[in-house]
Parts: sequence; C-alpha cells; structure tokens
Amino acid sequence: MNDKKTPPVVLVDGSSYLFRAYHALPPLANSKNHPTGAIKGVISMIRRLEQDFPGSKMVVVFDAKGKTFRHEMYEEYKANRPPMPEDLGMQIEPIHEIVRAMGLPLLIVPEVEADDVIGTLANEATSKGIDVVVSTGDKDMAQLVSDHVTLINTMTETRMDREGVVEKFGVTPEQIIDYLALVGDKVDNIPGVNKCGPKTAVKWLQTYKDLDNLIEHADEIKGKIGEYLREAIDTLPLSRELATIRTDVDLEFGLEDLKLREQDDKQLLDLFKEYEFRSWVNELESESDAEGKTDNNAPATPKEKRYSIITEQDELDDWIKRLKASDLFAFDTETTSLRYIEAEIVGVSFAVEAGEAAYVPLAHDYMGAPEQLDRDEVLEQLKPLLEDPKQKKVGQNLKYDKNVLANHGINLEGLAEDTMLESYVYNSVATRHDMDSLAREYLGEQTITYESIAGKGAKQLTFNQIDLEKAGPYAAEDADITLRLHQALSPRLKETGKLDSVYREIDLPLVPVLSRMEQRGTLISASVLRQHSQELAERMAELEEEAHEVAGETFNLGSTKQLQAIFYDKLGLPVIKKTPKGAPSTAEPVLQELAHEHELPRLILEHRSLSKLKSTYTDTLPELIHHRTGRVHTSYHQAVTATGRLSSSEPNLQNIPIRSEQGRRIRQAFIAPEGYKLVAADYSQIELRIMAHLSGDKGLINAFEHGEDIHKATAAEVFGVSLKEVSSDQRRSAKAINFGLIYGMSAFGLSRQLGVERKLAQEYIDRYFERYPGVLKYMDNIRKQAHEDGFVETLFGRRLYLPEINARNKQMQQAAERTAINAPMQGTAADIIKRAMIEVDNWLRNEHADDARMTMQVHDELIVEVKESALDKVRDGLVKRMSAAAELAIPLVVDAGVGDNWDEAH
Repeated sequence: MNDKKTPPVVLVDGSSYLFRAYHALPPLANSKNHPTGAIKGVISMIRRLEQDFPGSKMVVVFDAKGKTFRHEMYEEYKANRPPMPEDLGMQIEPIHEIVRAMGLPLLIVPEVEADDVIGTLANEATSKGIDVVVSTGDKDMAQLVSDHVTLINTMTETRMDREGVVEKFGVTPEQIIDYLALVGDKVDNIPGVNKCGPKTAVKWLQTYKDLDNLIEHADEIKGKIGEYLREAIDTLPLSRELATIRTDVDLEFGLEDLKLREQDDKQLLDLFKEYEFRSWVNELESESDAEGKTDNNAPATPKEKRYSIITEQDELDDWIKRLKASDLFAFDTETTSLRYIEAEIVGVSFAVEAGEAAYVPLAHDYMGAPEQLDRDEVLEQLKPLLEDPKQKKVGQNLKYDKNVLANHGINLEGLAEDTMLESYVYNSVATRHDMDSLAREYLGEQTITYESIAGKGAKQLTFNQIDLEKAGPYAAEDADITLRLHQALSPRLKETGKLDSVYREIDLPLVPVLSRMEQRGTLISASVLRQHSQELAERMAELEEEAHEVAGETFNLGSTKQLQAIFYDKLGLPVIKKTPKGAPSTAEPVLQELAHEHELPRLILEHRSLSKLKSTYTDTLPELIHHRTGRVHTSYHQAVTATGRLSSSEPNLQNIPIRSEQGRRIRQAFIAPEGYKLVAADYSQIELRIMAHLSGDKGLINAFEHGEDIHKATAAEVFGVSLKEVSSDQRRSAKAINFGLIYGMSAFGLSRQLGVERKLAQEYIDRYFERYPGVLKYMDNIRKQAHEDGFVETLFGRRLYLPEINARNKQMQQAAERTAINAPMQGTAADIIKRAMIEVDNWLRNEHADDARMTMQVHDELIVEVKESALDKVRDGLVKRMSAAAELAIPLVVDAGVGDNWDEAH
C-alpha cells in the first residue's frame, strides 16, 4: 500500500438521512408553501461531509421505489411501515435534483435497498485497500465496519470503528448480523426471537460466538426465553438473511467511475432560490462573483476584510471625507450600556464599501489602553454629518443609536435604512432580527459575538473595558455586516409584494417618532405607587390568612409541592392536568377551573395576581424613574411580535391590566405634569371593524354604519331578540363570540369561556355565521389562501408567514389556521396605529411643538401630554388624524378621554 494516504471514499446513505432530517427539523416551507425541512436537513449533511472530507470522492445512494428481493423472500417484510407522509414525498425529487446539481453521483438501484448498494461499493473499496466512510444513521450498517470501513453520523456527530461497534452493541461487526436476527426489527418486520432484547442477544453471542452455534445449543437455554428461542429456530435463518446487507449487487457503476465533483452552479443557484435557502444562495452568488461567473445584485462576500482602528486625526479626516462623498454609509455606536437612557458612547464605526470598515475608539479606559482621540472633539466634528438629513445612513436598530447620540447633544438625522426593520418586514418569523442571526440567515456568515470578546455572566466586561485589539474588529464588523445586510435585504423587499412600501411608509418613518417618545418619557408618581404597594402587601397578607384558614393549616402559598399536597391529597380536588414529570398541575388555567369547585384555588389566584402586580409594577416602576429626567423611559420594540404590533420593555406598558381595580390603580400613577392634562385616544373595536371591511359582510357593516353597539347587535342576531331586549349577560356572551371568532376560537373554547355546554356554544357559533355569512366566507377563504400561499397579508401588504400551516401535527396546523384568521386584523390594526403615530407626531411638531407631545402607545391607544390651554384643539385634531389613518368600508371611531392621570383619561 502507498504510504501517502488516499482520501477515503464517502458513501452517503441518503434514505437514512431523509427520514431523520424530516423528523428532526421543524416543518419548514418556502413562500410557495412547498415543504423544505427534509431538503435542508439532507443537503446540510452532505455539505458538511464535503467540508469534513476535502478531496474525497463521494456517492449519494437512495432507495428505489417499489419492492426489493427481500419482499420475495418474505412477503411481510416492512409491512408494518406506515406510508410515507405526503409532505416528505414532495421533498425527495428536489433533493435528487440538488445532489445532481452539486455534481455528486446519485445511485438509485431497482429491487435492492440503498444499504446493499453501499455494502457492494464498500466491499469493492476494501478489496482494493481503499478506506471507506459510510455516512448513515442506520444501526444495520454496523455489520460493514472493518479495518477499512468506518461509520459516521453527521446528525449526532458520532464516528464508529471496530471498537466503537463493540462499545455500542457489545458484539463485534462480524456478529452484528446474528445480533440483528435475534433481536428482530418491528419496523422492518424481521421476526427475531420473541422477548429477546439487546442484552440477551449480546449474552448469547458472547457465549456461543455465532447464530449457528447458538441454534445447536438451544436446549441449553433455560426458562421462558429458551422456549422462545427454540420456537424461533425455523425462522432465524430467514431473519438473518433479511438482516444481511448484500455486498455483491450487480452495479453498472464502480469506484473507477467516480470523478471529483463538477458542480452546475447555475442550476444549483436556481434550486436554492426556488426553495429559498438564503444563506446558500448568498454563499454561491458570492463565490460566483469572486470568480467573475455571475452579474447580479446580491452582495459579494469580500475576499478579504479591511478593518482599521482610527487613533490619528488625519485618518479620521480622510474617513469623514469618504463618508461625505458617499451615497449611503453604515453607522454604528459602541456604548457602556444597552439601556439607551444611561448609555455613553465608547466608540463609533463606519462602512462605505463591503469588506472595508473603520472603528474610532473614544473612551476605552482599561489599564494600559492606548491613547485615543478626544470623544467630545470627535463628536463635535461628526455632528454636522450625523445631523444632516441629506446624508443617508444605514444602521441595525438605528433608534438606539439616535437615542444614545441624543445623550451627547447630537440629533441623528438621515435615517435612510435600518437592517433590523428590513429583515422584520421581509419575514417577521424567519429568524430573530439581531445582527448575528441576520448575518447567518442572509449572508451565511458567522460574526464575532459579543460574548467571545467580553465574556459571560457577572464577569462580562462593558465595551470600554475591552482591549482595542478585540474591540476594533468587532465594532468595524458591525458596520460592515450592516452595509452588506442592507445590500442583501433591500432587493428582496422590492421584489416581494408591497413589502417595500410597508417598510418605507410605515416601519422606517416610525423610528424617529418612537425615539422622541422614548427620550421624552412619561411622568409617574412614585408616592402613588408606594401607597398602592403597601395596600397590596396588606391585602396579600389577608389572603394568606384566609387561605390558611380554608386549608386548615399554614403553608407557603408559593410552594408548588405544598399546594399539590393540599389540593389533591388533602382536599381531593380533581386532577385536571399534569406537569411533564407527571405531577398534578397547579398552573393558573388549572386553578381557574378548580376555583369553580373550591374557595382555596380562588384565593391562591387572587394572591398570585396581586403578587405579580406588586413585583412587576408597584415595586419596580419607582426604581425605573431616571434621576436626570424624573421620568420613566420605556423601550419600544418594532421587531418582536410576528404581526407588526409594537411591544415595550422596562417597563412593559402593554401588560398593565385594565379590567381590574388594582390594574387601574397602577394607571393612576401615570400622571400629567403641572399645567398639562393627559389625553388618551383609542380606536373603538378596531379589529371588528377591520373584520367587517375584510369580509364585506353586509350585516356587520350595516351595524357599524348605524352606530349600533356591535355586541348588542350580535346578541340580538344570535339570541333572536330585539336590541332593546338584549340583557347584559347576552351582550357579554355576544362580545365573547365576536372577539373569540376573530381569534379562531372553537366551540370548545367558547363553551369554556361562557361556562355553557359545548353543544350550546356550537349553536351560538352556527347562528352567528347564519347572520354574518360574509365572515364565515372570509374565514374559509383566508384559511385556504394560507394553505396555498404559506402567508397572509394585512390591508397594507404586510406579510405574516405561517411555516406550520401545512404541518404534519394537526394541533400545530390548527394553531396556524387560527393565526391566519386573526393576523390580517391584528396586523392591519397595528399598521393603522403606526400610520396614525407618524401623522400625529408630524402634526404636533409642526403646529403644537410647545403645547403637546406623544408620550405612550399601548395596543390601540395613544397617550398625549397636552397644555390645558390647547386641550380642545389638540384633542379634536388627534381624533381627526387617528380616524383618517385608513379608509375602511366603515368609519374608524376614536374615543378620546381627558384626565390628570392615565386611568382618568382612559
């Protein structure tokens, strides 16, 4: 044998990976709703093998359709296998096409299995002294392992040689066939020996060495298992034959026919685009660009990255000239904190061309840090450039950079592009929208992570403490990746429906609006909250005392184990649901059901509710009042919810309860400054109005046009009474029906909410759809459309993709269908209030800059601080502009209240 090692031949068991990838990955699909999870999984494994075995010749083998020689031997072979799922079958041909386009030999041999083809090729290689790697997840392949043949499983990242087989199975590769014959296989329907498990088979083979010798000594095996062995003697030779991988298949293809791959880049690129494997598309296009093969708009991955750290004034001057001359530059800040209100700038980075970026360190203050340019002087030099609205900038979450720069007296303008929002509008559910995730998804690139340069946990460094040698490349990369992400995402938005207009007319213009609201903050009374917190503590103590009395013993209300013992052991309450570990649940939905049967769960629920209010709001909000402004500054997030709604944190304004007395008390702490009032304006029943518009249902539209109470109108229709006769209970039920159905609620869900039998709830639903047939038609159509397209749209063209709409799991599919019904309404409502905020902000700044300012947005509500002298004019103008934010088949109605605090105004 030649001393120079020849790379091993790699034989890929495609059929093995096909099923494993299908079951391991979520049910992915492209925008045309073609399933892609198995395609991605199998091709990922093959690509991984190419990386792990450079220079190796590779063959991919799949099972052929139809029966094999084993079926002739044993008619029941594989009879227990369920039919292949339809969404898996749809992915086989695309995998074959991609493998061929990759330039890899694809073998599908009729009447034999992929295992036999692989066994034959492995045998040929072994006879020629060539090493073989068999890539599979199939345990049966262990029989092929030898000094020349190794198994690897790329899914579990395990490798198995001779010692590995013994370690895993307890027998040698030569004994594997006999082992499989004894154990049998329920999936393949190989008989085996009844009740013979792996341990028994290993014990027998260690004692008797092989199956023939074991059969000869079958009388020596005692007990019931011995009887089972003797009963199986006639079928064991068949089991062995079925388990044996053939190594002598007559192939029209041999190892000498193997060539190094010749990839068809164009066909491969077309396939990757068709099935929307974005990172692979980018990677292939970048390679093609580098070799001068293609001419397209996709950003190339730079061959080398030129990142510089600027510590000299003349270098900065040169860069500023380049920035001024550019049509668009990427900009990023590095700071001391993620909280914008506290953050100070540590450095800034720029990029004008892909692959070239610069970092200007300004405040790294660790021991031995090199001399840096003066922060105030640099920011003063950059100020005209950053404040110039004509100088276009692109950033990743530019709202944060705008807020931080405001702390240094700079008003960032020219916010032309934001990659976080481009990604969010393009597909809100494809990935998280942080830079590292976007770089992986759209550029196929692994970025430098913050943890890799700063450490983790309590010992994590802030940016000013990080060595410039690490900080420079990280910060420069941020600007470079941002520019390249924009180059990748912008064409996609323009090519996809109305997404570019959603981005440019709704989400992007909202950035400065939210930034101003965040910087402005909202006024909160710490004294009102402290008083409320004290009262909550007293009420919680009373509830605890009551709970102990009802239970007949003292216990910790927060202890799950103690609650389980009292509820289920002592009181004998019914077990409605169990935890994953099998213990009876004490979760909130369970307690709500148990509260109908016993007083104690009701007390626990009230205690939990008050405890949450206290810890989340009354204790925490005063701590969030900023020492410099005396206000609370929330952070609004534009790229978190799937439907386009805003969310907020520190504090989360969206979750302050409104229906309970205690929740309203918290709103009383949100106050107007002296000489001002709060105006709270919210859309009345906006989602039901959107439903009326989208469905075109005449009955629903008629009720809204005549200004009827829509819940009363529905009650009158469903319960067959006049509007005057509708009782409060009937109105409450109708409200549950109205809102429940637009959220896709089933009869079961409605019955639980109304506390009626399921049959009666179904009658209510049937009657509702009889009266409002347009709503039913809309729901049926949107469901069908979602299944066909894989997405739904808002009135303005925002898309919500539904990757699980054709999932194998029925529950997942039904949840996606409910989302399909509701998302166009919830998303349209979100778009409407965003459009209103942009218009209202523009109007207030131009006409009432000294009189009024928007301070909060919560769901369908805007809160504005207004000088008392301008109250009427601003309130009327606010209602007018919010009402005009969209043209629907029926008018948008806005209710506006006034008060000294948020609760009064609402």
